[in-house]
Amino acid sequence: MTYLALVCLLGLVAGMVGVGSNPAPYFAALGLVMTAGAGCGALISCGGSFLSLVLLLVYLGGIVVVFAYSAALAAEPFPETWGDGSVVGYVAGYLGGVVALAGYWGES
Repeated sequence: MTYLALVCLLGLVAGMVGVGSNPAPYFAALGLVMTAGAGCGALISCGGSFLSLVLLLVYLGGIVVVFAYSAALAAEPFPETWGDGSVVGYVAGYLGGVVALAGYWGES
C-alpha cells in the first residue's frame, strides 16, 4: 500500500510539472487529468474512497469546461509539445527544483 501511495504522489508531481511547463492548453489539460487521477489515487491509499470519487467527478467536470474554453481561445495550428526545447527546459528546471526541495527537506 505504501508503494501505491508513492506512485500516486510521484504521478501528482509529474502532472503538476506537466501543467506548469506547457504553454499549449491541449497538453496542459492532459497534465490536469493526470494530476486529478493521481491525487484521487493518493486519497484512496489513505482510505477516502468516496471522497476521492466525488473529487474526481467534480474536478474532471471542471477540467472539461476550462479545456473547452481555453481551446476555443487558443486555436494554434502547431502547438508546442512536451518534446520542444523550451518546454524541456521548463520541465528540467521544475524537476530540479522539486529534487532540490526534497533533498533539503529530506536531510532534516
